[in-house]
Formats: sequence, structure tokens, C-alpha cells
Amino acid sequence: MDQNIFIHPSSYVDDCAFIGNGTKVWHYCHIMSNASLGEFCTLGQNVFIANNVVLGHRVKIQNNVSIYEGVSLEDDVFCGPSVVFTNVKTPRSRISRQDKYQKTLIRTGATLGANSTIVCGVTIGKFAFVGAGAVVTKDVPDYALVAGTPAHHIGWVCTCGVRIQQKNDTFTCIECREDYILTGSKLSPSK
Repeated sequence: MDQNIFIHPSSYVDDCAFIGNGTKVWHYCHIMSNASLGEFCTLGQNVFIANNVVLGHRVKIQNNVSIYEGVSLEDDVFCGPSVVFTNVKTPRSRISRQDKYQKTLIRTGATLGANSTIVCGVTIGKFAFVGAGAVVTKDVPDYALVAGTPAHHIGWVCTCGVRIQQKNDTFTCIECREDYILTGSKLSPSK
């Protein structure tokens, strides 16, 4: 392993796991075989990364998050404390359904708020923002702000994470002044 990687002595990294340069793994984490963590990721206390999970670069995972097989997080994803992922829609203790794992994709720059639940088989779009405690049961568009149980669309967010304000047909971030265009039900930067 690279010397720029930090792994707290209380954590376990199984053989064949890959950890990118600059990544920090804090207390009581477990990274299983064939998991792949990109560069400059941060795993808070008590994070579990299952077999074959892929994390992009600069992913930040706060305390008490388990990321199960079938889940992929692209670059710059933020998982708040105690985010929950699933990988089977109909789990039973006595029935093995490992062949039924569903794929879940969290796209570049998305934020998952504290205690949110991401039901398997969904894609959360680029720079989307899932509010704290939300239960995501269907795909979330790029730049969408969702909240509630089940999660529903309540607005739009900028790449900087601030809610975008709409004035007539114009969508502008009040913090960084980035402008956006709404085409049908898809928001995108105007540049």
C-alpha cells in the first residue's frame, strides 16, 4: 500500500481490496475483498465496505454507514452519518438471494443526508441532494433535491450544494451565481 494511505489500527482491510492514494480509513472500519476505493476518500468510524463495492475519488463517508455489494459511488459523493443502503428488495433470513443483488448507482457529486435510506435498484443523479431521513425508492434526477418518506422532488440544487432559486424562467444559485436551464424535467448548467 502507498505510504499516503492512513488506516487506523482498529480497522480491517481484507486481501485483494484496493485503496487509493491519500485515502483515510478511521476507527473500526472493515473493507472486504475486491472492494475498490479511489484516491483521497475518507471513511469515518464504523464504516463497512462489502465485496466488489466501488468508490470513486474524494468520496466522503461519515460514521456508521454500510455499503453493500451492488452499490457504486462515483467521484465526490458525500454520505452523511448512518446512511442506509440495501441490495435485495425481498430479503428473507432463510432464503439466499445473493444472485438477486440489485445495482445502485450514486452519481458524481451527489449528497446523501444523514439517516437517509437508499432502496436498491435506483440511480441518484449527478449533484442530487437527498435530505436527511429521506427514503429513496426511485431514481433521482441530476441536481434534484428530494426529501420525505418516500422521497419526492422538492427543488433543485447547484453543484456547490445550495438550493437553486427560480425567478420566472431563470434558475440561479444565490451563492455561486451559476445559471441553470430546465428542459422538460431535466436541469443542467447553462454553460
